[in-house]
Formats: sequence, C-alpha cells, structure tokens
Amino acid sequence: METLNNFLTNNYLWIKAFHVISVITWMAALLYLPRLFVYHTTAKKHSDSSEMLKIMEYRLQKFIMNPAMILTLFFGALLSKTEGIIDWKSMWIYIKLLSVLCLVGIHYKLSIYRKDFFYDKNTKTKKFYRIINEIPTLLLIIIIIMVYVKPF
Repeated sequence: METLNNFLTNNYLWIKAFHVISVITWMAALLYLPRLFVYHTTAKKHSDSSEMLKIMEYRLQKFIMNPAMILTLFFGALLSKTEGIIDWKSMWIYIKLLSVLCLVGIHYKLSIYRKDFFYDKNTKTKKFYRIINEIPTLLLIIIIIMVYVKPF
C-alpha cells in the first residue's frame, strides 16, 4: 500500500494531466455525438448520408467516446486514492461524483440512441437531440465549479 501511495504522490501531476486530457476528449465526444444525431434525423433512411452518419457515430463512440470515458474514470479513481487531495468530509466531492455518474448515464443513453439510428429505428426529433446536447455542458459546469471553487 505504501508503494501505491508513493507512486500516486510522486506522479500526481502526470495523473492529473492525463485525467484532464481524458475529460476533454470525452466531453468533446459527448457534445459531438448528439450533434451528429441532429443531422441524422434529417437524413433519409438508407441514404448515403444516413449510412455515412452511422459509420461516423459508430467510430466516434467506439474509438473516442468509450476509451475516453474509461480513461477519465481510471485517472479520476487514481486521483481519488492520492492522499491529501480530497477532503471526503466536504460536500463538493459528492456533488462532483454524482455529476460524473450522470455523465456516464448520458453516455449510456447516447449509445442506445446510436444503436436506434444504426437499425433505422430512431423515433426522436432533432429538437430532442438539441436539448440532450446541452446536458453534458451543464454537468461539466457543475463539475468544474465543484473541483475548482469547492463551494460546499
């Protein structure tokens, strides 16, 4: 355990940097995928543009969004295990973790919506996806305020 504590403490800035890189990548994907869905709602089923959007959506989720989420959670877990970084008696960390859990939920729902498009079974409107597109931004604002301002 002492070895892990030393590793985390000695590499804290590297872990934090990789966490932030992962978060930025994940957020970019969480914001871009619903935007693709907005465009996809206007494409005719089985059209060239619909098939191209299916490929783009799949690749975005598989090669960017999923790995970025996993890395974000991994580096975040390492940061949470680093001694002296988090005051677990403060409320800000729990609000942050709840917001991250909500982001994971949004990620999951977006993957379901992507499969609906893939199988030409989407029933949602472009207005729905425009609204969904705003949720990750709101959660990101909450997370940033909790981490940097720590108001609670």
